[in-house]
Amino acid sequence: MRPRLALVPGEPAGIGPELVVRALQRVWNADVTVFGDRASLAAAARSLDLPLPPHVALVDIANAVPATPGTPDPRNAPMVVEALERAARACLQGDFDGLVTGPVHKGVINDAGIPFTGTTGLLAAQAGCEVVMMLANPGMRVALQTVHLPLRAVPDAITPAALSATLRIVDTALRGDFGIDQPTIAVLGLNPHAGEDGHLGLEERAVIAPTLERLRGEGLRLVGPLPADTAFLPGKLAGFDAVLAMYHDQGLPVLKHSDFANAVNLTLGLPYPRVAVDHGTALDLAGTGTADPSSLFAAIRTCAGLAAARVRTRASA
Repeated sequence: MRPRLALVPGEPAGIGPELVVRALQRVWNADVTVFGDRASLAAAARSLDLPLPPHVALVDIANAVPATPGTPDPRNAPMVVEALERAARACLQGDFDGLVTGPVHKGVINDAGIPFTGTTGLLAAQAGCEVVMMLANPGMRVALQTVHLPLRAVPDAITPAALSATLRIVDTALRGDFGIDQPTIAVLGLNPHAGEDGHLGLEERAVIAPTLERLRGEGLRLVGPLPADTAFLPGKLAGFDAVLAMYHDQGLPVLKHSDFANAVNLTLGLPYPRVAVDHGTALDLAGTGTADPSSLFAAIRTCAGLAAARVRTRASA
């Protein structure tokens, strides 16, 4: 029943390697294998004055050039992508039960000539499935209908088909991964005051509300569309198992303000649990030994719990 997790540090010039070294000092309820550059981990361990455990399970994916903390080198970008792809492939093949990922630097990967929109997109394309990004901390879960889109493009991306697919994925994940028999999902409106009966926008009346009504007929418990400015009040939030925000900055600032240190990023819809840290490469902190490992610790705990639940389900099937 002990889950096996693949752990990818991410950008070797960022804080990922030192966060992983700190994580390796702890005992987890999972067997953890690191997919990354041994030299970067060893250098991070020396800078932290911590041991790199001799028993650490490591799939060594060597960098093209030694990593310099704070200064990413595009020559190492192919290895960053390779580590993600190999770890995820191992999960798809059943060699691991879950994937934990550190922060990557999209700009550096693109500078290397590699088309890359983010780890979530890479994993979805590799697995050949639709996915949903959801961030979570101990107080709330916030899924996103659209992710990294300019605001001008958001209304056109909110279609009945896209919204239905997202809500079905979120509902399935809440039932299967989180063990919630009848999850309740709050769905935010796009416009101020959820459109105020069409006076502040028509997306709620034309798209969101009719889609929610159809999905309620399938058995989904959906509340909304709700005004975003009051949906996160504690009294209301207590009645929801997750909130679906229409765009990135509608829901995530609230979640990150409430508990940024313990927030994690989940990819719903994959054949395996994937949990990532909820922060970037923090190049200004790389090599200083001051980076907070709380989000990586939370990601490992969360992924171990989700993976263990899936292992138990398979064993009892």
